[in-house]
Amino acid sequence: MYSQILLNGLMLGAIYACIAVGFSLVWGVLNVINMIHGAFIILGGYITFFAWLHFKIHPFMMILPVAVLMFGLGYILQRGMINKVISKPVLTTLTLTFGLEMILYNAMNLVFSATPRRIALDMGSLKLGELLLSVDRIASMVLALTLTGLLYLVLRTSKIGRAIVAVRMDRDAASLMGINVKEIYAITFGIGAFMAGACGALVAVVFPISTSLTGVFLGKAFVICVIGGLGTVPGALVGGLTLGVIESFAGYWLGPQNAILIGFILMLVLLVVRPTGIIGKKGYE
Repeated sequence: MYSQILLNGLMLGAIYACIAVGFSLVWGVLNVINMIHGAFIILGGYITFFAWLHFKIHPFMMILPVAVLMFGLGYILQRGMINKVISKPVLTTLTLTFGLEMILYNAMNLVFSATPRRIALDMGSLKLGELLLSVDRIASMVLALTLTGLLYLVLRTSKIGRAIVAVRMDRDAASLMGINVKEIYAITFGIGAFMAGACGALVAVVFPISTSLTGVFLGKAFVICVIGGLGTVPGALVGGLTLGVIESFAGYWLGPQNAILIGFILMLVLLVVRPTGIIGKKGYE
């Protein structure tokens, strides 16, 4: 019984990590709490859903097109608007991204309505001993972990990834080294939107999507960053898996309605005893 609950939590946690990693990256590099992140996820889910409904395109085939589209949207928003106030206090960028979120939220309500929608793939299930594995959830978990791992490799091995890390560590020093900080900011925000859109395509397979969930996914991303550690891919992965397992067991013991509450309680405890998160580093925010 408990092994099934643990497995469900790990599958959920992998998707949570993918939900949070772009949010964490933007926050860590730009010092911007991106309030539009949840809306990016839902928009990616809606595009994937309607591509499947009207054109019979498999949702997993929509991951890359949706992600690229969201990268473009994120890049344009950051370069054209957010970059103009990037040096202002955090409250300014918070207010701006909140305003953008409200615009996108209402636009999605107008175009798609708030009716929950979900892609029903019905890929069957596998049975391993006492464990029952849903194939669509396993596939979503593997793809979420793959996306998270690819982002980690990009940041570690590519020229643009090293530039992002350099800006994150010391913006002024990076600028003196010839790095175009404004361009890196726009690319980083675009990558955050890229990951959100790709995750939205996966979320549409696992959960019903609705505009009412934009705040839910944003809240989960925030909690995961606090739990795992801000601005790092491993931090998002650890935080996502931790939250997924906690919610899975809390849902079994206390009921699904209390599962989210336990995650927020853990976040508050960590803010007091370990503000940097489980694997975060002091001064590396």
